[in-house]
Amino acid sequence: MAQPFHLPDFYVPYPARLNPHVDVARQHTREWAHRMGMLEGSGIWELEDLDAHDYALLCAYTHPDCSAEALSLVTDWYVWVFFFDDHFLEVFKRSGDTAGGKAYLDRLPAFMPRDPAQGTPEPENQVEAGLADLWARTVPSMSAAWRARFSEATEHLLNESLWELHNINEGRIANPVEYIEMRRKVGGAPWSAGLVEYAAGAEVPAAVAGSRPMRVLRDAFSDAVHLRNDLFSYEREVTDEGENSNGVLVLEKFLGCTTQEAAEAVNDLLTSRLQQFENTALTEVPALCVENGLDPAECAAIAAYTKGLQDWQSGGHEWHLRSSRYMNEGAVSGPSLFGGVLGTSALDVRTLFGRPAAARLHGLTHVPHRPTGPSLLPEFDCPFPLTVSPHHEDARRKSIAWAERMGLLGDIWDEPMLAGFDFALCSAGLDPDATPEELELSAEWLTWGTYGDDYYPLVFGRPRNLLGAKACTDRLMACLPLEDPAAGAAAAVSPMERALADLWARTAGPMGPESRAELRRALDVMLESWLWELHNQAQHRVPDPVDYMEMRRLTFGSDLTMMLCRLRREGELPPEIYRTGTVRSLEGSASDYAVLINDLFSYQKEIEVEGEVHNAVLVVQNFFGCDYAAAVAIVDDLMRSRLRQFQHLKERELPLLYEQFGLDARGRAALDAYVRELEDWIAGILNWHRSIRRYGPDDVHAGAGSPLRLAGPTALGMSAARIVDRFRTDAGAGSGACAGASAGAVRL
Repeated sequence: MAQPFHLPDFYVPYPARLNPHVDVARQHTREWAHRMGMLEGSGIWELEDLDAHDYALLCAYTHPDCSAEALSLVTDWYVWVFFFDDHFLEVFKRSGDTAGGKAYLDRLPAFMPRDPAQGTPEPENQVEAGLADLWARTVPSMSAAWRARFSEATEHLLNESLWELHNINEGRIANPVEYIEMRRKVGGAPWSAGLVEYAAGAEVPAAVAGSRPMRVLRDAFSDAVHLRNDLFSYEREVTDEGENSNGVLVLEKFLGCTTQEAAEAVNDLLTSRLQQFENTALTEVPALCVENGLDPAECAAIAAYTKGLQDWQSGGHEWHLRSSRYMNEGAVSGPSLFGGVLGTSALDVRTLFGRPAAARLHGLTHVPHRPTGPSLLPEFDCPFPLTVSPHHEDARRKSIAWAERMGLLGDIWDEPMLAGFDFALCSAGLDPDATPEELELSAEWLTWGTYGDDYYPLVFGRPRNLLGAKACTDRLMACLPLEDPAAGAAAAVSPMERALADLWARTAGPMGPESRAELRRALDVMLESWLWELHNQAQHRVPDPVDYMEMRRLTFGSDLTMMLCRLRREGELPPEIYRTGTVRSLEGSASDYAVLINDLFSYQKEIEVEGEVHNAVLVVQNFFGCDYAAAVAIVDDLMRSRLRQFQHLKERELPLLYEQFGLDARGRAALDAYVRELEDWIAGILNWHRSIRRYGPDDVHAGAGSPLRLAGPTALGMSAARIVDRFRTDAGAGSGACAGASAGAVRL
């Protein structure tokens, strides 16, 4: 039977090398699998199955430098995880037994105690026995921080099976954003990254483990591993097992294309994620080490970890080419043209040219300020009713007066412009039930944020002053003290700092310590996301599509605004409910719909006038090599799919949370009210974009009095010169004053 598609030409930039202890690991893992009861009599595998899959070869390729003992242990982990995958398929997926599958999964975390002395329950099956044995053999040599990260990754990996089972039972295929997000969260690659730390003897320092550069290394690695596996496993998963959680199938249905075209698109995304990994490793990780004052041993550990992730990519590819588990007919294997010269079996000349090279080139050669014409807008299908607060006009008047008091008017904005932006209208739609005081505060957060959105690229982006931007961001963060929110005013010097300190004192002051810390974290990640944008701007790099969508939520301030909505219901719902996959997915799909609204309306402003590279339509144009109209159609389809996901979660998964958390009538009403607030959030943002003066053709080219009079080279007037001169003077005088600010509560 012919394969469903021809495997594409893969981007494999790192050499695949084989660990010399592979035979030792093979023999060891056969004996271990026998002891755990995974072979004859298990009903899942026979010895022939284990030998044919050859997980020792996988681990020998993915961990080429570790000792025989470490390789054997890592191989046992992979035997366990693949056995679990096949066991869950046979027992629960094929029968559609969701309740039994959940009970099965709920027991497994007990076999990974954070304290090794705690002990584990008596195993009831091969998966539990294997996990208990592996955990006991692994964790003594690792820190408590690693144990926490690895056990969480293992739990997510196990829970993937339940998510997939729900989708199989409903015949539902995820949309691309949901798929990437869920596949990474609950797929095996973050778990594999944890084993890289063990095998390489290179734990990531706890101080930076949660930073953006390390997170992107892990996530880009994970996405590439999963997408590669989707290509090789399509035939087995989709044709044989009836799976619908496969990236090729997801894009095939989303794009309405052939299986071959979908496979090529998945491979292009795989290439993009690998190139994102490379860019982060070379441009962001070194700066991270310096900024955090890491010592030589810690820097060496990060370097070894990064190399370990690279080894895994090429080794995993080589194993897919050889394993009987996957579709690999006609795939290129064996020595390359340079094998005898460079000493590598993985590197292929097509890595240096062809589609991968073109993809990298396209991302760095976008022509700025190209004419676009007025922004093309689809027929938005928002089904949620719009309600506008009756306090809108009062909030608009008071927020404009506040901006004047804070010093935010007179350089890039004046009062008529701010009135035309009408941020109070946005707040009035986002939160129609707010009190007059709450609505005024919301409008002032939006004012501050959007001022920063206009200001930051002008002051720091044009001169590529990344150090100045970092210093400015640090000063803004200094305006957000946790102990005494009112004390932030003492650190404030510039208008942006004074405005932020004022908002922080009024918002965080009445909060309890935990809520205040959560608000501070939301502001921190939002502020840091602006440094990411400036980093791309300095490289003149159109972002990778996955990285863009994830970071766009942060630059838009979604976490901040949604968190403020949640705080209103403090005490009405268990805090854990907001950390569930269902609620996070509801928030993520709502956020994505809103940010894509903004990118569609702001396309002419950002691409033609400002010369931006951060716009979803441009990212789609760059990735698919399509024209503007086609990119708008793809973005529109993505918005619709995210909206369908929101409604699916609301109708199908929200009732399950009622039961899971035992919510009474009051709790159910509170959760329903929060979901309605997310619907208001979507409807209010769409209404604001349709109503105000910021994105229309007359607005973006209006010159003096325009909201963008300083954004493009056609309108760089004396006000802009004064701003830049003031910044340079302040910096030169050593005053530490921050001439600009970072992203606001919502990037509009």
